[in-house]
Order: sequence, then structure tokens, then C-alpha cells
Amino acid sequence: MSVPEPPLSDGVLPGPPAGLGAGERTPVFFKIFRQNQVVLLDTLEQEISKFKECHSMLDINALFTEAKHYHAKLVNVRKEMLMLHEKTSKLKKRALKLQQKRQKEELEREQQREKEFEREKQLTAKPAKRT
Repeated sequence: MSVPEPPLSDGVLPGPPAGLGAGERTPVFFKIFRQNQVVLLDTLEQEISKFKECHSMLDINALFTEAKHYHAKLVNVRKEMLMLHEKTSKLKKRALKLQQKRQKEELEREQQREKEFEREKQLTAKPAKRT
């Protein structure tokens, strides 16, 4: 033979308190039941708020992790920009030196041409003057 199991509602709806008259049982029982429900709802709301607080902490942690990630990216971009700035500065200096060297070479060639022209001019025969 099996032992009869108590109904599932026994834990939620215990029978009315003993010692009350038949007419008094129902209102008092429901008043106590209602008070217990209010306490249970308050406790449940507190647990929900604790859960939301924990969940928001996880969100905050995720935001901080993401902020660290983007900060690292920003630092890398800054380093790269500084490196590119240094390279462009070096290239500008090199270009300026090459330009100055080219101008100097052109000036020297022009001076050489002028010297050759003067030399040619001096080497050309000049008619002698008759007296």
C-alpha cells in the first residue's frame, strides 16, 4: 500500500488556523494569507533588485573592458601617427637636401657653361687692327 501524498497546495494554502470558529476562520485566514503574500512579494522584489544590480555590474564590467580595448587601440593609433610624423619629417629633410644639391649642381653647370663660353670667346680669332 502506498502512503497518500499531501496535496501540493498544502505548502501554499495551509488550512485555516485551528481554534477559530467556523464563521471566523475564513476572514482571519485570508487576512494572514494576504499578509504572507505581501511579505513574499516584498522579498521577491528585493531579490529581483539584487539580481538587476548584479546584472548591471556585469554590464559595467563589460563597458570597462570595452573601454580598455578602445584605449589600447587609441594608444596604438597615436604611436603609429607619431611614427608616421617622424618618417614624413625625415623624408621632407631628405627632399630638401636633394633639392638643394640639385640646385647647387645646376648652378655649377651654369657657371661651367659660362666659363666655357668665355674661353671660347677668348679663343676666337680677332681681326688685327691696321694702323
